[in-house]
Amino acid sequence: MERKQAFSQPKRSKLSFASFFRLIGLTRPKYSLFVIGLGAGIGGTILQLIVPKMIRPLIDGFSKGINYGVLGKVVGVYIVAMLLGAIGAAILGFFGENVVKNLREKIWDKLVHLRVKYFDKVKVGEINSRLINDTSQVKDFLAKTVPQTLSSLLLLLGSIVMMWRMDWHMTVAMVTVVPIAAILITPLAIFGSKIARARQDSLADFSGSASEVLSEIRLVKSSNGEQQATRAAGFSIQKLYRIGLKEAIFDGSMQPVMMLLMMSTIFGLLAYGIHRVAVGAMAIGTLMSFLMYLMNLIGAVPVLGMFFTDLSKAAGSTERLNELLVEDQERLTVGQTIDVEGATLAAKHVNFGYDTGEQILHDVSFEAKPNTIVAFAGPSGGGKSTIFSLLERFYQPTSGEIMIGDNSIESVSLENWRSQIGFVSQDSAIMAGTIRDNLTYGLEGAYSDDQLWHVLELAFARNFVEQMPEQLNTQVGERGVKISGGQRQRIAIARAFLRDPKILMLDEATASLDSESESMVQKALDTLMQGRTTLVIAHRLSTIVDADKIYFIEHGAVTGAGKHSELVANHPLYAQYVSEQLTVGN
Repeated sequence: MERKQAFSQPKRSKLSFASFFRLIGLTRPKYSLFVIGLGAGIGGTILQLIVPKMIRPLIDGFSKGINYGVLGKVVGVYIVAMLLGAIGAAILGFFGENVVKNLREKIWDKLVHLRVKYFDKVKVGEINSRLINDTSQVKDFLAKTVPQTLSSLLLLLGSIVMMWRMDWHMTVAMVTVVPIAAILITPLAIFGSKIARARQDSLADFSGSASEVLSEIRLVKSSNGEQQATRAAGFSIQKLYRIGLKEAIFDGSMQPVMMLLMMSTIFGLLAYGIHRVAVGAMAIGTLMSFLMYLMNLIGAVPVLGMFFTDLSKAAGSTERLNELLVEDQERLTVGQTIDVEGATLAAKHVNFGYDTGEQILHDVSFEAKPNTIVAFAGPSGGGKSTIFSLLERFYQPTSGEIMIGDNSIESVSLENWRSQIGFVSQDSAIMAGTIRDNLTYGLEGAYSDDQLWHVLELAFARNFVEQMPEQLNTQVGERGVKISGGQRQRIAIARAFLRDPKILMLDEATASLDSESESMVQKALDTLMQGRTTLVIAHRLSTIVDADKIYFIEHGAVTGAGKHSELVANHPLYAQYVSEQLTVGN
């Protein structure tokens, strides 16, 4: 199987607005909120453009006293402008949260329906980054960057028009100076954009590696792998540190440079304006209004400059999310609904290999008749668990087919097929939550406490659950860390009893247990196997001997089939395998 890899780095291409809005369209957003919020923001911007013009006669008339009527109007218009801006921002915030909620629901639904092979290739931390960071980036671009950019563009163009109407000489001077300042600041902005991208990529990589290590912390400790884990993390942390140093240089230099350029621009234009006032070419009120419009420009230009940085981030996020959404997924309800009880399960000339191209199974055929026990034995790595993965339809055969009765299992809906299968592995999965949650996981409908206690009793798990402080409502911790391995297995078996499967698959269900736990689990399994078609992967002789038929798997192929006595007599490697098991048992 392929080793898990991080997402490939997307090309730094321009944002395709068609793909962006197609992604947004999947969330069925409330566009009315966007229109209302944008309209309120633009309304506030228009009022901001009116305020400096209203101030000009007020300042020109100071020699005659303060006109409180005009002053009141100015204050009132300014307050309304701020209120409209605040209301618009809040409504756009509601719109953005609605989009990101729907988008995350869409992404999450996609993730849980993706085929298992996707998770073989991609780290959990990377997937979390797509689900959380990339969806937030898309939301911010749509609900913040786009409206703020439109408002800032309107403020920029409106201020220039108003300044031109007041004094075109000053406007020409300003239009000459501001682009020069923008050109001077461009190299720093490009440097900052590169740092932001590098930091985002490094954080995603570090998050993926950290999630992987922390999720297997027991392996780390039992293997004395702390130093190795520390060294691996240290490399990522050092990389982030070097990026952080560059970011510190950028942050430290950007503010004074921006301040220097801004103050130089203001003082230069102010000096020129005072000169024009002194020679009688401009009124003092016009100069003050002009400076207010200049403040609008200074506030708008950085927002417009950040648009391209945010555009670059949104482009990467959109591309990654679209790549995820076009991944092939399982369609649970497509196919026919059948009852597998009484039907023979058979594999016919099945070949299979993972994406690496290496063939894992070679011309595998077997048959499991109703209510019989079929065992798969053989050396580790021979392909036994892969057969179970094909039966669960986590993967599809490269060639050949698996039949249930007269039907290919591929023609049966996944939901119907998996609802009739019970699977207990050597390390059965337990979810964080209560024992009740784990027993009923994936099952529809309500189950009474009596039903849950009954299946626990069948699985020889009732006693230890009754001794727990909160019994069925006891929290088992992440991956069931608060209970023992044997207890986890018995809860998994109780869950299988509750599912009441027609086909039972046991993947070395007692392999990792101590002798006492193994005895209890084996009793539970013996009860569970009664009246069901059972497929067993086992290394232990006691499990194999009682099987109705045994298939010996080595190097991905069936090299022998029959009852225990037949294989001992006719299959030298099986006889050696049995001999080794007896030696281990003794």
